[in-house]
Amino acid sequence: MMRLADRAILARGWRRWLMAFAAGAVGALAMPPFGFLPALVLSLAPAIWLLDGTVRDGPSSIGPMSGIRFWDPSDAPLFKQRVVDRDPKGRTTRSRWAPFKSAALLGWFWGFGYFVAGLWWLGAAFLVEADQFAWAMPFGVLGLPALLAFFPAFGFALARLFWLPDAWRILAFAFGLTVSEWLRGHLFTGFPWNNLGLALGQNLWLMQTASLVGLYGLTFLSLAIGAAPAVLLTGKTMRARWTAPGIAAGLLVGLAAFGVWRVPSEASPIVDNVRLRIMQPNLPQDAKFNPRNRDAIMRRYLTLSARPGRDGITATPTHIIWPESAFPFLLHRDAGSLAQIATLLGPGSVLITGAARMDAPLPGEAVGKFYNAIQVIDEKGTILGAYDKVHLVPFGEYVPKFLDTLIRAAGLRQFVHIPGGFEPSEKRTTLSIPGLPPVAATICYEAIFPGEILAEGPRPDLILNVTNDAWFGQTPGPYQHFAQARLRAIEEGLPLVRAANTGISAVIDPFGRSVDALPLAVEGVIDTSLPVAEPVTLYRKWSRFSLTATLAICLIILIARRRRQIPLL
Repeated sequence: MMRLADRAILARGWRRWLMAFAAGAVGALAMPPFGFLPALVLSLAPAIWLLDGTVRDGPSSIGPMSGIRFWDPSDAPLFKQRVVDRDPKGRTTRSRWAPFKSAALLGWFWGFGYFVAGLWWLGAAFLVEADQFAWAMPFGVLGLPALLAFFPAFGFALARLFWLPDAWRILAFAFGLTVSEWLRGHLFTGFPWNNLGLALGQNLWLMQTASLVGLYGLTFLSLAIGAAPAVLLTGKTMRARWTAPGIAAGLLVGLAAFGVWRVPSEASPIVDNVRLRIMQPNLPQDAKFNPRNRDAIMRRYLTLSARPGRDGITATPTHIIWPESAFPFLLHRDAGSLAQIATLLGPGSVLITGAARMDAPLPGEAVGKFYNAIQVIDEKGTILGAYDKVHLVPFGEYVPKFLDTLIRAAGLRQFVHIPGGFEPSEKRTTLSIPGLPPVAATICYEAIFPGEILAEGPRPDLILNVTNDAWFGQTPGPYQHFAQARLRAIEEGLPLVRAANTGISAVIDPFGRSVDALPLAVEGVIDTSLPVAEPVTLYRKWSRFSLTATLAICLIILIARRRRQIPLL
């Protein structure tokens, strides 16, 4: 095992980059649907050793601190100290930025491996209409991971800035990658998919910590715990080897103990007079958006929604929920379909469904603006309210104007069959539905953004997520999407009601427990009650402060340690 660490530290050239790519790819096994937590260690420990090796790529320190003694990786794992090489005039003989450039390139290869292995399933979307989009498949499967890899590249370089020859480099690593993961979730509209914190966000007990620190707090903990075992093979003394891994193991046990304490042994109480029916039609994507199938699709929805559930219950539900973009037409402009829905609904019942909608055209315009929406319909076929999606999927639901012009000029089109794509809503709103408490509505991709799903104002008592993951077939994609949506329930202390075209549809209580669910690629309905919301979580109260405070404390410690260069562990 020590030879393995030595080889990683001493690797150069293509061997270093290949090892980084492989280590990143292994990390994807810690994500859904696998959830293999030891893969996090197998991914992060080599990353620490590879970063150790960047010390030889340039001076170990810069600016006024140059000349401070630092370890020589060639003596790994003992890390004997050496003086930075200097020329006869006392100048360093290697570029002061060389180790940071090496660290950034190392992080890019690690991230490229992680994202290729974790997001390869995106290629399935390009095969739904292969005659139109198969040519672009490499751009999605390799191009997007190549772009996303620049975030861990920044994180590795930032960690290298505070690198020390002791266990404190684990803190530097956790700090650097937590910052880069936060940036990935916010810059350029954000894409926090498969955030590293999700490694601790799948086990029922471990995921409860999200109620305290949220996804990015879990990110910091995942990185610190997963990287700590690297010290076992590189510490100079027995104490140095075991202190950090021991702290990490104790922390992991503490997180699990908190989860055991937080999750009640009994089921969550339920909201009175609410009976939900979630319909999962399991329609293939190529049929779903074909206007020629409109009548067959409507018949399928109505038949499924009217049949007895799996438990044989035939009582009229109070709320029927259909998935995202349920129709290949504009429901609010189709009186016949609204009349059919009215026939389905019993007295006092409502339908909640995803549906594209269009505003009335402005003067001089041929068509109005299109929105990806959730609409609420009563037993008379009247649309009572709507929620328009705020956070659209780039290149899936819209294309920047200048690119859209180029695409059309080339005779191509975007994925969504909407002229010009969807328009985003200007602000998030709470959806009011008769018979339900106030609803935080999310459509598809919106559910992956921590801290962004609630509108300003009074707290809602329910998260509603309608989605269509049929684009991605039976791949890890739908499982990853479901896991991220479930984590929002724990962060906010709210139940989650999820309707997905092909799955996974479910009702989740505020502790992340499944009340009822339908698996992927199954047609059916769920008949269930609605769990009651929990009190406001600490994450909701202190979400911005907790992460900022954690990173600020880490930064202070790292700067102080970097200046003093005194190993403590």
